[in-house]
Amino acid sequence: MAANTLSILKPSVNNLTARIFVRAAGLDFDEVDGWGEKTTPDFLAKDPADLTPLLEEAGLPKGSLWESCAIMQYLCNKHGLTQFYPEDPAERAMVDSAMFYLIGTVYPLLARATYPTLGFPQYAGEVGTSEADDGLKAKAQQDAEAALAGPMDVYGTFFIGDKQFIGGDAPAIADIRFAASLEFLRAIDYDFPAWATEYLERMESTLGDAYTEPAADVRGYIDYVKSQHAEAVSAET
Repeated sequence: MAANTLSILKPSVNNLTARIFVRAAGLDFDEVDGWGEKTTPDFLAKDPADLTPLLEEAGLPKGSLWESCAIMQYLCNKHGLTQFYPEDPAERAMVDSAMFYLIGTVYPLLARATYPTLGFPQYAGEVGTSEADDGLKAKAQQDAEAALAGPMDVYGTFFIGDKQFIGGDAPAIADIRFAASLEFLRAIDYDFPAWATEYLERMESTLGDAYTEPAADVRGYIDYVKSQHAEAVSAET
């Protein structure tokens, strides 16, 4: 039995983050597809938040841990993976800042821009879950997509700047979280700035199969969604 068990949902970029990391770090892990398992009593007993990715590992106080950034931070700290999560307090602070900015500011916009197209449920209180008409929901999706330009520029000019990655010459855990998230923007044919396209190419070429293999699941789902949309449009015409 592997030291780490990771329960995941393959179409999710939040799960993709942890899937890339454990492969890139060369950790011993078992990957369990959580499709159909979430919401069950057994799953909720170890994950009352009902979230994936879920790490199960004997060293954890309650045996389990969710949230992709927390999973990566924990595994880096436990195994001394300073190539992904630097020991220097200032350098680590920048990695943390890039991750927290993503989960607090960027991902909510990204979710509003992509989830309607991907067919994922949106968060309570959003326009997409309200009784607003389809026109207003479409406008909200377009507004979220447009609003991504500002935060994207923050990554390009501040967190990355003239470096190869947020982590400098090699990807840090913040790079894995950021790059994985950007994969969802392919669902809406987002107009990536040139630096972002080059950055994603560097991430994949640097991490190799550790990135490409799990990313193929997300990309496959996106291709399926887009093909279904194209068929629906064709049927209407």
